Amino acid sequence: MEKLIEFKISSQVGERIDKVITSYCEEYSRSFIQKLVKDGKVMVNDKTIKSNYRVEEQDKISFIIPEPVELDILPEKMDLDILYEDDDIIVINKGKGMVVHPAAGHYSGTIVNGLLYHCKNQLSGINGVMRPGIVHRIDKNTTGVIVACKNDKAHHFIAEQLKEHSITRKYRAIVWNALNVSSGIVDAPIGRHPMDRKKMAVNERNGKHAITHYRLLDNLAGKFAYIECQLETGRTHQIRVHMASIHHPLLGDDVYGSGKNTYKLEGQTLHAMVLGFIHPTTKEYIEFEAPLPSYFNELLGRLQK
Repeated sequence: MEKLIEFKISSQVGERIDKVITSYCEEYSRSFIQKLVKDGKVMVNDKTIKSNYRVEEQDKISFIIPEPVELDILPEKMDLDILYEDDDIIVINKGKGMVVHPAAGHYSGTIVNGLLYHCKNQLSGINGVMRPGIVHRIDKNTTGVIVACKNDKAHHFIAEQLKEHSITRKYRAIVWNALNVSSGIVDAPIGRHPMDRKKMAVNERNGKHAITHYRLLDNLAGKFAYIECQLETGRTHQIRVHMASIHHPLLGDDVYGSGKNTYKLEGQTLHAMVLGFIHPTTKEYIEFEAPLPSYFNELLGRLQK
């Protein structure tokens, strides 16, 4: 069933239309909104606009979310590490190297392919045919806990908590350079890198509000630190960008780090350990913890000697 969304602009004047819509409706990806704009399905003051349109004060934005089309992503039987499941949600401990949803170059072997098989297509359709059930994601080489939704009601309920930044998300990471403080906060907006569009960066001009809390768990071998990071917001590559911005890039991060890979790691040492939120049906707070993966524990053991 199609869904009409309408709102008036009261802030973000001068920003691109796709950026404004995704900030108002965070349950939809930016690429999804950009396609709606390109297809002429987004109206401003009852007129279609071009993709480079920048909003003005009191603009009335309206668009229709089309009815989900039949999935063309194939279900695949795989050994998902399921931490919890009920009629509304399924909580997964994602392994190293797994992609959350299909995208260019990754149309099989993703969490979504496994969920389609396991859940028999009973997944929310809000994020389109490529991301059924997916409310949030973590990077390919980040391990740990994520939640997917089996129906649109649950999806909307959890997406609203993400928008309000009320979900608990705690990560474990190993970063370069010992810390000389027990805890800290990085409060810096994150947006596209001005020179490399494939990367994110602290971007004072065009970035979105982003806050990461971190605390020291242990300094390692005189040149690394084992830390816990808690997200107050959830921007793309947030922990990786924020920690690199204060000269503590994640060990193994080949995008934002030093490029050194002494320990033959596959990407950044980052693990989504804790995820907590209000359940969409019971309305009770629930929390899940994914144990550190074996490679992470082994590396800690080597660095703590």
